[in-house]
Amino acid sequence: MRSAWVCALVLLLCAARVAAQPHGQFSLALDVNYASADKSIELYTGLSGRPAEIASLRGSQLALAITGMLARRQLQTADLEQSLAAAKFNQSDGEDLFRMREARANAAPIGELLQELRRRNFGQRVVSTVEQLFPGDARVNARIPMYVVAFGHQNIDAFVVRVTWEGHVPRPAGEQEGEQVIVVNLAKAVHYGSSTDERFIGLLSVVAHEVFHAAFGEYKTTTPEWQAYYASPLQPLDELMDLAHNEGVAYYLSLIQRSQGRLPQDGLQRAQQAFEQFNNAAAELLSPRLAPPRAADILRNANTSGYWESYGSITGMIIARQIDQTLGRVALVETIRKGPNVFFMTYLRLMKQDPGLPQLSPLLQQEISRRTQ
Repeated sequence: MRSAWVCALVLLLCAARVAAQPHGQFSLALDVNYASADKSIELYTGLSGRPAEIASLRGSQLALAITGMLARRQLQTADLEQSLAAAKFNQSDGEDLFRMREARANAAPIGELLQELRRRNFGQRVVSTVEQLFPGDARVNARIPMYVVAFGHQNIDAFVVRVTWEGHVPRPAGEQEGEQVIVVNLAKAVHYGSSTDERFIGLLSVVAHEVFHAAFGEYKTTTPEWQAYYASPLQPLDELMDLAHNEGVAYYLSLIQRSQGRLPQDGLQRAQQAFEQFNNAAAELLSPRLAPPRAADILRNANTSGYWESYGSITGMIIARQIDQTLGRVALVETIRKGPNVFFMTYLRLMKQDPGLPQLSPLLQQEISRRTQ
């Protein structure tokens, strides 16, 4: 089963590269909650701030949960309270899992970014960008809560999760259960650039990336192709392919924003390495001796190991890039409708046309072909 705490770690903001399609059934809005960030900044700057109050907020509880998952630690609210108390009095907190020492040192620029986020209306701009990635008949009708925080795990800028709530405590929910929420960590966003405006644009990119994931999640609940996909028996390899599709499209859109889709100088070499890791991971996931804990590790590392090290996301990005640049945006949007099997099968056809592309292994090619018969 896919981990309920699936994270997304990328920048994204792009303009549509094709003529806009009518999206008469696409209605999406963000409900932004700043409470945790507000209170945390007050605490960092010594204005006020009660650790127990901050730790109990929903945004704080979400940051606590995802930090525990990525650190592979059983963290409790008391652990977060202890870190907040240490930050309040500028004391050491040992491992500093929530990176509050750094956040406290950057309290002023974090506060400026928070003010800019309030002052400039970015929600509709983000939603309009994301809308262009979906088929014209896409049915998405949702108000998505977005929680802004000012601490969290070192590897996470922002993330989307599905949860159910027990009071203010989030519990992981399945792929089509619970409520989708977005969490944005301003303590990481403050490093997007040297000015508040650069950081604001970077934050717009992150929010658009996460809104894409959230909108994609909502879209899946209304689409026959996706309902059939999740109703079928899914193996660990299916989860890896699903992750690569979802994250890969978002990574590619981020690449468009940063460099008009051009890879860095060493990008092809790094892409080849990612494909090799992906092929090895796929072979291991297909092994009858695979243990569930090892499968979970493989899937986790495919997306939460740093940008280029997240081989599942990078492999998906290269595939999305090749589909878009060779076949056009319509072909890429069609994979949003039809899912990861079509996404990968489309790339197999492109591999046959251009043997110089990064290669999926013969074993993986065979499995992809079998899934699309």
